[in-house]
Parts: sequence; C-alpha cells; structure tokens
Amino acid sequence: MDKKHVLKQIGKNIQNARKKKGYTQETFSELMNVSWSYVAKIEAGILNLSIGKITEFSNYLDVDINELLKIKPPI
Repeated sequence: MDKKHVLKQIGKNIQNARKKKGYTQETFSELMNVSWSYVAKIEAGILNLSIGKITEFSNYLDVDINELLKIKPPI
C-alpha cells in the first residue's frame, strides 16, 4: 500500500466524519482554527498529517481515531 493511497483514505474518512456532523469545510476550519484550504487539502489527500493533528480531528469530530485511520486496500 502506498503513501498516496493512505493519505487519500484518511482524507476521505475525515470528510465523511465532517459531513456526518453537518459541518461544511468552512465551518469546520473555523472550529479547528485552521484555514479552509488546509481542510480541503487534507480531505483531498494532499497533506500529510501528524498523529497529533489526526487526534485533534477525531476530538473535534467526536469520532474514534481508529475510524479516521481505517484504510481499505486499493482495488
């Protein structure tokens, strides 16, 4: 499994959790005190996140960190 696939999957997991909470990227970025483009790049799998930042995301989204780190194998 390559890094690009992992980043895209984590980004998709964050996006799904954000949408379940009813947040837009803009409102979520304000809540997290980060820029909208930062959230967009994470969800697109462009940025590499630290474990600390993933933990913050899981806390703000009220989901278990394992849900954000769940990686499906590529098809």
